[in-house]
Amino acid sequence: MRTQSFRTAASSETGTSAPLSPALLNKMDAYWRAANYLTVGQIYLQDNPLLEVPLTRDDIKPRLLGHWGTTTGLNFIYVHLNRLIKDNDLNMIYVIGPGHGGPGLVAHSYLEGSYTETYPDIERSRAGLRRLFRQFSWPYGIPSHVAPETPGSIHEGGELGYSLAHAYGAAFDNPDLIVACIVGDGEAETGPLATSWHSNKFLNPVRDGAVLPMLASTTRNSSTFSTATAMTRGWWKVTIPPRSIRNSPPRWTTLWLISGTSSKPRAAAASLAGPLGRAGQ
Repeated sequence: MRTQSFRTAASSETGTSAPLSPALLNKMDAYWRAANYLTVGQIYLQDNPLLEVPLTRDDIKPRLLGHWGTTTGLNFIYVHLNRLIKDNDLNMIYVIGPGHGGPGLVAHSYLEGSYTETYPDIERSRAGLRRLFRQFSWPYGIPSHVAPETPGSIHEGGELGYSLAHAYGAAFDNPDLIVACIVGDGEAETGPLATSWHSNKFLNPVRDGAVLPMLASTTRNSSTFSTATAMTRGWWKVTIPPRSIRNSPPRWTTLWLISGTSSKPRAAAASLAGPLGRAGQ
């Protein structure tokens, strides 16, 4: 997929990054919000894509698929990774573990123009936007995950729990590659994923690439889930990766980003560019 040109003052020699300007943060936030709107439109709307008239029940799809809580985080990370790719000329791929995050990646492909290039009938217009929304999880449309039909998609998974194993498989014998791997809080409870944290023991920094796992917990309030995961029930008590894995060489370093409703998460995510840049080097 093409990347948006979000620039910042970065140093390739030190791997550090200067604070992003308010103007750039606002542009990135606008892009993130646009991707979020395209995402929620795919999940919920079958008509009235620009909300030009009052919303009615006839505008809403009778059957809803896709996880809104998952996709906002995927979109957030996507925007910041794009900036890092442009700043440091990185060779990076995006492995997405959380299920039903497809509308987020379709939204980015549509914003960047790749989707319309691949599917000219989904043009960048009111009519094209209506078709984009209507086709999602619709008969003869597109599925709710990142399917092969999504421009830029390389491989489609299935059962949860294998994102980190796939990420390491992509990095082995690929020294110039960085694999950003999003681990869902649900799949983090599976046996295959728990075992995959040990894969860093097989990574050789000379001949292999780098893997950057990111655990995406969709909520810190267990009351919002009828069956909350272990990660969301006690997120402040859980060490990711497990302490036994962190303390056995080679060790993991854990960075926390707690999101909210203000602009602080944007600046906090931007501040991670230093550690990520050093990982890329």
